[in-house]
Amino acid sequence: MDKAADKTQKKRMGLWAAVSIGIGGMVGAGIFSILGVAGQIAGNAVYISFIIAGFAALLCTYSFARLGAKFPTAGGPVEFLVKGMGDGVLSGGFNIMLWVGYIFALSLYAKAFGGYAMTLIPSQSPILSRIISSSVILFFMIINIFGGRAVGRSELFIVGIKVAILMLFAISGLFFANPARLSLSAWPKFPNILYCAGIVFLAYEGFGLITNAAEDMENPGRMLPKALYTSVLITIGIYVLVSIAVIGNLDPEKIIEAKDYALAAAAEPFLGKIGFTVIAVAALFSTSSAINATLYGGANVSYMIGKHGELPRFFERKLWKSSFEGLFITSGLVIICTNLLDLSGIAILGSALFLIIYGAVNAVHLKLLHQTGAKAAVVWASLATCIVFLVILLYRETVRSPLTIIVISSIIACCFLGEWLYRYITSRIIKTRSLNSYHTSSNNPSRELFQ
Repeated sequence: MDKAADKTQKKRMGLWAAVSIGIGGMVGAGIFSILGVAGQIAGNAVYISFIIAGFAALLCTYSFARLGAKFPTAGGPVEFLVKGMGDGVLSGGFNIMLWVGYIFALSLYAKAFGGYAMTLIPSQSPILSRIISSSVILFFMIINIFGGRAVGRSELFIVGIKVAILMLFAISGLFFANPARLSLSAWPKFPNILYCAGIVFLAYEGFGLITNAAEDMENPGRMLPKALYTSVLITIGIYVLVSIAVIGNLDPEKIIEAKDYALAAAAEPFLGKIGFTVIAVAALFSTSSAINATLYGGANVSYMIGKHGELPRFFERKLWKSSFEGLFITSGLVIICTNLLDLSGIAILGSALFLIIYGAVNAVHLKLLHQTGAKAAVVWASLATCIVFLVILLYRETVRSPLTIIVISSIIACCFLGEWLYRYITSRIIKTRSLNSYHTSSNNPSRELFQ
């Protein structure tokens, strides 16, 4: 009995492994894969956009921490939405949208990995870049087959290296920064800064991945909130320091020109070619950890929505000991999106979907306040922030690129219509399940028809 307990203990994820999953999911998006796009919009005020988006992320973190501590499952937001909305088409549509959001985020990281890898290779073949981007997804799919413990250990190693390099870059960059490039007089109009904040919110969506690891934690009620707050606060600090170092050493035109590898380009003026190479290698580590952490979360999400009957049954079928067919399907869809979509388009689509989903999580939390004990004012503020960012993002895209609005609307419609059609066609009767109900007696099942 003691040996069994000891074995279970060893399989549990520690605090810093959980924190590293959050940082890994966030930093890969915010600095290496989206900084160039953000700099194109907010110019030398891009760090202000990161601060504003970080504040919104902290508000959402409060909701996720309270909900995750109360309902610790591998599904994270999936379970929260089902708890608040019930098991119907509405919660199912949002959960599929969450899964699609993870697919877009993974595509963003994979394209960034390919972009930085190509700076280290003499060949500039677009086909080779796509092969590299696809291969990194396949590699971390294999890592994820071994489960949460392998993901946590690999994240600790990768995140430790990339944070060390980023802090070295930021501190060195601040010494060589040109104050004129940081002048307030060169800031763009404030709506541009807010619009950029709406886009770089995607840079923080990775904190939600920690809730997907709740089942692997020893004491999620205590550890989950600590891991969430720690990862977001560390990430905000990294984003602000690094973005200031970039805009202090690189003209806005150069940031736009090198948007696929802006950080490496910013290191070259004061660290030379060696600095460019070191940052490019750090980018490979960073985007790798983002892929590793997000693929872990995405696979858990697809498994959980399969469990709830919102996706076909094969999504909940286990392979070997700890991997799911949803992992392979998710990986395949990511590779398709990576090869078909451009970087800025993925960023906008991903940000819009996560703002909608995180807004929905905050909305359902208002119904569950009596269970979580959260402060209503903070949850309302988080919901309002998500709505404001979403409105700004959609308004700007309506003027700039109406096609993007059509694509976003089509994706949302397909998520809910697909969910309704699946339920209608299969007429499945399932249990309304949660982590707690998995261990209750099967003699008292709570069954309900899909609506």
